[in-house]
Amino acid sequence: MKDFAALYAQTRAHTEALAAHLSPEDQQLQSMPDASPAKWHRAHTTWFFETFVLSPAGIAPVDARYDYLFNSYYDAVGPRHARARRGVLSRPTAAEIGDYRRIVDERMTRWLEAAGAEARARLLPVVELGIAHEEQHQELLLTDILHAFSESPLRPAFVDRPAPAPPPPGSAVGPLRFVPFEGGLRQLGAAAEGPFVFDNETPRHGHWVDPFQLSDRLVTFGELEAFVQSGGYRTPSLWLAEGYDFVRANDIAAPLHCSFDDGVPRVFCLAGVKHPTNDEPLAHVSYYEADAIARFLGARLPTEGEWEVAAAQAPVAGNFVDDEVLHPLPAPAAAEIPGVRQLFGDVWEWTRSSYEPYPGYRTPAGALGEYNGKFMVSQRVLRGGSCLTPRRHMRATYRNFWPPATRFQMAGFRVARDGQP
Repeated sequence: MKDFAALYAQTRAHTEALAAHLSPEDQQLQSMPDASPAKWHRAHTTWFFETFVLSPAGIAPVDARYDYLFNSYYDAVGPRHARARRGVLSRPTAAEIGDYRRIVDERMTRWLEAAGAEARARLLPVVELGIAHEEQHQELLLTDILHAFSESPLRPAFVDRPAPAPPPPGSAVGPLRFVPFEGGLRQLGAAAEGPFVFDNETPRHGHWVDPFQLSDRLVTFGELEAFVQSGGYRTPSLWLAEGYDFVRANDIAAPLHCSFDDGVPRVFCLAGVKHPTNDEPLAHVSYYEADAIARFLGARLPTEGEWEVAAAQAPVAGNFVDDEVLHPLPAPAAAEIPGVRQLFGDVWEWTRSSYEPYPGYRTPAGALGEYNGKFMVSQRVLRGGSCLTPRRHMRATYRNFWPPATRFQMAGFRVARDGQP
């Protein structure tokens, strides 16, 4: 049986370790409506445990007003403060949110130690969901503060690292190679019974996959440079109509946080401004950009089914963020390793699949049924995790999802082709 008390404490401590890199002023920043202040992430994850574990256990809230301030999107729970205006909440302060977290942690610890068999059977699954939920917000805290810091002329760094030297010409990993996979009826998704999964990963179901080829690595800055130098951002034949409208309307000529000053790429990341190497995975691209670059490369984005077929037998190993070491950067692909590499970690991988329910999916009852199901529209699926994802959080069946215009997430891609070589 899992030691929920230890896992809970470890997860909560990791959030605070990330926030410790930030000043109270940093934690107040909200640079756009799609992002949230760091202190709001700290408070909302605490509200989740208070609302869905402690309250059903009959434990009164620390402050009833927080129910309005820190509800994210649970309509069944009640009204909430507008998402786009979270940055105007100077109160409670970052220190007061620290007190809120401490009190709730003390109450959760006591409950985990003292709860009876019936209460544990009913609420421990919610505790496990809350832990996974907080891991998601740890990643969001990092992507949101990166976007906020990118708005500052001072270009502040979240972590201190030596500035890398400009990359040498050429790519250390060579051209993309394609690994063939046979087609057929495959079982995808996760079983409801067993290790924790989100409801959107279920049920396990049959899925037909035609023969395909998957690139052996992620698309890199080397491929981006060729796309940019060829005028790819202004070549309409490479783009979906909606994507081309998007890049023109927003005057986009490079991925988010990236610029080509004097033809030399520079990227703003959690370590400050750096020169990306040609073999470094491309990040902070929208679905539209990923689709266009894939076309430029004579390929396409993989479906999520194809990605999962490739990842099903691969170990969940890669460049993640964990409790001991903070890895804020995607890592270059190792050269000359056979097979498909970088399936996990580094950057989330856009797929061409719409975020939809699996056959037989049923939305869970109650307020927690709003966690995933109601967002199954107008979004695309991403797979594999990133260098900002907790390692424990990732598995082959995990389905992330964002609208196609999203660029502030640590999202990149690999490419695929139809048929056998």
